[in-house]
Order: sequence, then structure tokens, then C-alpha cells
Amino acid sequence: MPAPRWEYTLYIPNDPRAVPISRRTLRDILTAHHLSTLIEPAELLASELLANAIRHTEGPAALKIRQSGPSFRLGAWDTDPTPPATTPNPSTSGHGLRIVDAYADDWGWFKVNGSGGKYVWCELGTKSRPD
Repeated sequence: MPAPRWEYTLYIPNDPRAVPISRRTLRDILTAHHLSTLIEPAELLASELLANAIRHTEGPAALKIRQSGPSFRLGAWDTDPTPPATTPNPSTSGHGLRIVDAYADDWGWFKVNGSGGKYVWCELGTKSRPD
């Protein structure tokens, strides 16, 4: 039997309150798809991706949640095409993408054509990972 394939996109305003709302929605989606082992790392990664999108842009953002075969992918779109910071910036008290780099199996980003902006994504394996 082939692995399931599904995708959700949650569009959010540029409002820090959208980050915890997105985490709760992500938790519900993962629970509904029987992927409870991914809840904690996925919430951490989604929080970081969305917080960066909201902190560094003035426009809306979106969280995309997708399972395609064995891989589970989270991504955040925002309106700024500037590459994401990979190192911490003391003036914004952010972590850059160090958290994403440390916890995700893989990650990357690309500029979005047409609507502009960028999409930062990360992947987690859907199998249990040892501590």
C-alpha cells in the first residue's frame, strides 16, 4: 500500500498571535493523520519558520504542511524575497535558522516567482527517531 499523500496550507496575517494558533492547528492535523511522534519537533520547527516570517516581513505569511510518501515537510512562505538568515542576529534576538538546521532532516529555501517572497522548508522523517 503506498504511503499517504496530503497537504494543508494555513494563511496567516502578520501577527505574532498567529504562531501559537498555527501550532495548535498543526497539532490537530498531525493527530488526525496518526503522526503524533512528529508533534513536538514539528511544532518547534513551524514556530521558528513562522516567527521568522512574521518578524522579518510586513505582509502575510503561510504555513504549508505536507506528507508525500515517507517524508513530512513544513514550509513557511512570506512576502520578502531576501534569503533567510542562517546565523543569529543580535539586534532581533532571533536564532537564525540554527534551530531548523539542528532539528530537521533537511531544509532549504527558494524565491517564489509571480507573487514574490520566499518559501523556507524543512523535512522530518515520519518514522520514530531515537533520542
